Amino acid sequence: MDHHKEFEELIKRDRDTHQSRAWRGNLLGYLEKVKDDPGVAKLAHARMYDILMNAGVHDLHEKHDPHTKRLYKDENIKLYDFFADEFFGIEKTVSQIVRYFHAASLKGEESRQVLYLMGPVGSGKSSLVEKLHRGLEASEPIYAIEGCPMFEEPLHLIPRHLRKEFEKMLGMHIEGDLCPVCRYKLQNEYNGKYEEFPVRTIEFSKRARVGIGVVPPVDPNNQDTSVLIGSEDISKLDLYSEGDPRVLELNGALNIGNRGLVEFIEVFKNEIEYLHCMITATQEKVVPAPGRHGLVYVDTVIVAHSNEAEWQKFKADHTNEAILDRIVVVRVPYNLRLSEEVKIYQKIIRHSDFRAHVAPHTLEVASMFAILSRLEPTAKCDLMTKLKLYNGEEVVEKGRTKKVDVQELREATKREGMSGISTRFLMKALDNALSDNTAGNCINPINVREALINMTKEADMPDDSRKQYLEFLQDTLHKEYLELLEKEITRAFVYSYQEQAEALFQNYLDHAEAYINKSKVKDRNTKEELAPDEGFMKSIEEQIAIIGSAADGFRQEVIAYLWAANRRGEKIEYSSYEPLKEAIEKKLITSVRDLSRVITKSRMRDEEQSEKYNTMVKNLLENGYCQSCVDVVLKYAANNLWKD
Repeated sequence: MDHHKEFEELIKRDRDTHQSRAWRGNLLGYLEKVKDDPGVAKLAHARMYDILMNAGVHDLHEKHDPHTKRLYKDENIKLYDFFADEFFGIEKTVSQIVRYFHAASLKGEESRQVLYLMGPVGSGKSSLVEKLHRGLEASEPIYAIEGCPMFEEPLHLIPRHLRKEFEKMLGMHIEGDLCPVCRYKLQNEYNGKYEEFPVRTIEFSKRARVGIGVVPPVDPNNQDTSVLIGSEDISKLDLYSEGDPRVLELNGALNIGNRGLVEFIEVFKNEIEYLHCMITATQEKVVPAPGRHGLVYVDTVIVAHSNEAEWQKFKADHTNEAILDRIVVVRVPYNLRLSEEVKIYQKIIRHSDFRAHVAPHTLEVASMFAILSRLEPTAKCDLMTKLKLYNGEEVVEKGRTKKVDVQELREATKREGMSGISTRFLMKALDNALSDNTAGNCINPINVREALINMTKEADMPDDSRKQYLEFLQDTLHKEYLELLEKEITRAFVYSYQEQAEALFQNYLDHAEAYINKSKVKDRNTKEELAPDEGFMKSIEEQIAIIGSAADGFRQEVIAYLWAANRRGEKIEYSSYEPLKEAIEKKLITSVRDLSRVITKSRMRDEEQSEKYNTMVKNLLENGYCQSCVDVVLKYAANNLWKD
């Protein structure tokens, strides 16, 4: 099939879809539709809530991810598919947004309040509102009075004195009044015959200004409420009197956002007059019409956002109490989970023209820096441990899993996630690292860390923050990356790493079980019965500082843990019990450290060494490295891990 035909088919298919969704008739025809399905006349908050829920919702604990389960334990957290592919690590923020729409859809107090998102720069406030815009644009068309500048609900045509009877027949409540433009048309063009007034479907569109309004911060020297409520067309004042609705231009953000959503960007930069208009629109569901045309009914979701400094400044002024009382505040902090932060950069890269190779652990190391900068210190553990605990990882210290309650850590903080390094800062660092290595067309943890150090030195920030951030980069992350790198090189060196780890694990279990039960170990090959090999067990235990009398307790803990896991029907493998997993990995690293050091540092290799080196490089290439970053990380390992 040629491309010409493919294009034609795509255009035709799209046009057919739009035409099949379109409907045009009069109020009588629309009443039939409402009778069949009262949901077609739902209000703005209920429509938005349905859009969020229709995408799908499931329990966080349905995810078979041990990190997530460990992190949230018994907390009942829902995951909403509407936000799932674009927003990471802010499950609680998303839940609060959905809760607001749920309460508002039931016509509770929230339906008369502004949803206000407050958080640091680059935390995702604008992106969340943009997602709501896209949700409306992709939703089913709505029915509106044809020619109405505010796309209003056709049921407004029904006169007040008949509404109770119509409500009984339709099984629903009718809310709202005709705008002045439609009222004039009804009386003068249709002689009051509201049943004949034309009704048609419309589709939400931000660009066409249908059902989605956006209010940017307005210049204080040029405050003009027409941005919100429209204006009078001066050219028509020659033709019509000042009170004639035909002079009205109802094209303000609150007019065109009727039935949908109005977004206020950097909301507290606006004058108080604007804010009062916003509050009236949500609290009273009316806005003033320009000139002398009374009030106009509006049904819209108002979402505002700004940073924390502006919120605190606004809140500090006691004269703003009336407005504060009508705002639902949802904090949008920076993400604090490593796995989710990595997903954020993967998403940004996926949606950009960034086509360079990204070496393993690059985004992980960059994300660690971002999260460390956002955490508050605690006496219970160092920040790197806190980062790992927040990621749902088990942290092993002296052979035992560190017992720190993540919930308590969170509750002890005041503003965690509300300051620190933004995602934009990190993305600039990735771009800078790439521009320094255009030849290799590759970014890796080493050049990204270097880019972050340079950017931090040049950034406009307090000296104490700069000092702390440089310490993270030059010390904490340097050590952390070397640990990751040594594991990676060990895996590449040890042929079938997984098998060797499993063999060590099974062997240790056999001996530990026999030791505890005071029995013999049956050799898997010769079937001989042997005494438990304490030397072998100690060689593994000492990797995580289990020595002397502590060994007995550790062996009992291992066997008890794995017995319990077995009873629960879990698969038993070397990574099942975190302290033992760590000991086995360290044992493997120790056993090949000398070999990898000699071969990696050696400039002249014999045949056997060359073969081992080539196999290691081949394994690294298969594990996501490219030729350019393999050379860089191996030189880095030789210079930093295995200094003579």
